[in-house]
Amino acid sequence: MTDYSNRILVADDEPHNLELLQLFLEEKDYLVETASDGQAAWEKLTTEPDRYMVVLLDRMMPNMSGLEVLKKMKQDVRLCKLPVVLQTALSSTEDVTEGISAGAYYYLGKPYERSMLHSVVDAAASDYHHHRKLISDLQETQRTLEMLSYGVFSFSTLDEAQALALLLAKGCSTGPSIVSGLAELFVNAVEHGNLNISYEEKSRLLEEGTWRQEIESRLLQSEYRDRKVIGEYRKEPNLIEFLISDEGHGFDWQIFLPVE
Repeated sequence: MTDYSNRILVADDEPHNLELLQLFLEEKDYLVETASDGQAAWEKLTTEPDRYMVVLLDRMMPNMSGLEVLKKMKQDVRLCKLPVVLQTALSSTEDVTEGISAGAYYYLGKPYERSMLHSVVDAAASDYHHHRKLISDLQETQRTLEMLSYGVFSFSTLDEAQALALLLAKGCSTGPSIVSGLAELFVNAVEHGNLNISYEEKSRLLEEGTWRQEIESRLLQSEYRDRKVIGEYRKEPNLIEFLISDEGHGFDWQIFLPVE
């Protein structure tokens, strides 16, 4: 079986941009494949859904835009967990919000520095490998939580959030399809809820490659160290319910609604 764990798909209709992106990414020992427009990228993705670990899409391309490819990926169960980085010169608040709402992992504005590209792709690749490990761990154990109908759990760190997501997903018949989403909700409760890290701050930290270090630092600060996230699990005959609460100040969720 071919190992595709280090392969990236880059789509851009400008040949010079493709060459530059390929050069920058190969400096980090990534294997890079290219597509000259959105339609070509979509065909590559659907032909071999497990071939890539990260996808870089130029937002504005002929035949099918990067945003259209992203939206189609999010509707395809085979591709919906694949990290997508949108890169474009359109960097207004509305453009960024639309891209993030569509499910982009990160919105990379042009022009960008080589170091920023490396940091963002490294973070996306790390998330991809973490997701794959979650799925692998989930599939190893089939008989967990079978008799648990109700439980309340508290946690405060990223590792605890991910461990709890893995544990609770094992109690669901659809565990492999929900484990990453559940882990993301738990992690969001830690970083955005209890630790008050905004989207703008997270973007900067990802660019700098210091996201995890900042989280570990805040967990030690007196303002945050005693905060807990509460995860509640309830199983009924035809329903499993998860309730998540944190001790943060909340956020304006309306700006993240999908753009029609």
